[in-house]
Amino acid sequence: MRTFVRREGRLTRGQARALDELWPHYGADVPEAGSLDLDALFGRRAPRVLDIGFGDGEALVAMAAGDPQRDYLGVEVHRPGVGHCLLCAEQAGVENLRVAAVDAVGLLRHHLPERALEAVYILFPDPWPKKRHHKRRLVQPALLDLLAACMVPGGTVHLATDWAGYAEWMLDTLEPDPRFTNTAGPRAFLPPPPPRPQTKFERRGLGKGHTVHDLIYRFEPAAARG
Repeated sequence: MRTFVRREGRLTRGQARALDELWPHYGADVPEAGSLDLDALFGRRAPRVLDIGFGDGEALVAMAAGDPQRDYLGVEVHRPGVGHCLLCAEQAGVENLRVAAVDAVGLLRHHLPERALEAVYILFPDPWPKKRHHKRRLVQPALLDLLAACMVPGGTVHLATDWAGYAEWMLDTLEPDPRFTNTAGPRAFLPPPPPRPQTKFERRGLGKGHTVHDLIYRFEPAAARG
């Protein structure tokens, strides 16, 4: 079931240029079958970070620029956001960033190697606030299984939302899973400020008076075996 809606909007001239001219450098063309060769994609072997649904990409670029020893793979389906991210990456001159314009669930299920990821960011995913749409939320037990297959032991999952109901949903989904340990304590959120850049969606939520909730879980597969 699709966990997103394509809200394309209008591409600016700069975003369209970026998609044409910068994609060969920063783009990750996902194969129809088989795993991405991440070493070939980044031109080196290094710890990898996945950012699912990076929006306009400004926060992703800031994280990559401030963390050059790790490689960042951003996944986003909305072309204006991808184009904006490419422009930001060019301006910042980052070399440890690549972008895939595909469904993140399909990428995790079919195209990422086992134990490829040291960290995953899921920042301000679509909250699908209506109860009948909750089944479309990205954060589900099935997603945790996909993450567990791709993450290294000791890796982290950082989640954030400004929807109180989704924050509780995240807790309800991750707390019962013995493979993931809440670094702030059982059912606890991180104290502000979170260890990440602020995002466009976050600023929008704060402007509406929303409270931002951050969670970091450590992946410990041995815990599931007791």
